[in-house]
Amino acid sequence: TLFQDEASIKYFIVQVIASTMILMSIIVMVWKHSFSSSIMENYNFLILNSSLLMKMGIAPFHIWFPEVIEGLSWTNCMIMLTWQKIAPMTMIMLNINHSMFMSMIIISSMFISSIMIMNQISMRKILAYSSINHMGWMIATMMCMQTIWMWYFIIYSFTTVNIILTFKINKIYFINQLYSLKMINPLSKILFLLNFISLGGIPPLPGFLPKWLTIQFMLQENMIMISSIMIISTLITIYVYSSIMISSMIMSSEEKMFKISFKNTKKMSLSLLNFFTTFSLILMVSLYGMT
Repeated sequence: TLFQDEASIKYFIVQVIASTMILMSIIVMVWKHSFSSSIMENYNFLILNSSLLMKMGIAPFHIWFPEVIEGLSWTNCMIMLTWQKIAPMTMIMLNINHSMFMSMIIISSMFISSIMIMNQISMRKILAYSSINHMGWMIATMMCMQTIWMWYFIIYSFTTVNIILTFKINKIYFINQLYSLKMINPLSKILFLLNFISLGGIPPLPGFLPKWLTIQFMLQENMIMISSIMIISTLITIYVYSSIMISSMIMSSEEKMFKISFKNTKKMSLSLLNFFTTFSLILMVSLYGMT
């Protein structure tokens, strides 16, 4: 369609620009002995990390990201929000340090995502700004402990995939469509909502533990202001998730709490996937916390 073509062109242009910047920074690294100065090294650090952040769509390099996500199918959205983050996040992890630049990236991601997500009606844009918020958390997690980042990314990816599969099967694109969400039974809705609760970082679900550990490490490093901003922005996103959950929990009059139908195997499989993924992640995180 026209929107998909436009999204593809935007994505291609942004990725070309970011890749060019990465090549420039690599060339500078190769010839760094000829430009052995701290100023040149700082510029090279800014160029490399800015290009990687642009590839991921993190604020303030995020302008293209929600628009591209809006023009994609749910399958492509799932790839963009999870798989496409791995390579640039890994490269950032290998050269990250406690710099003012990274602190500003975290703060801008928190502010912009929490403000822009509030008045959205498109589920794809809500997940896009939610991704920006979580990427800010992950960068802060990298500055504290890389193991926590790996757990955070795994939990975020599983949760996002479950949510997107639910939207894809039920053909949900906007918030108002959640009122007519026809899943197998209300119990399946509850399992679906557990993913949103985990995405918001509410205990005792898996999404809470990496955020809690990140805040603990940041407070030990006296990063009180950034920690406060991150907590406030997360509360705003939880408010948005709550409105989504309330919309999807509204049941029609013919629904019964434990009326289970096996006619739609896709929805039954998705319900089981939501169940096993959510509680297996809780188990894994609990075991990790005990070690």
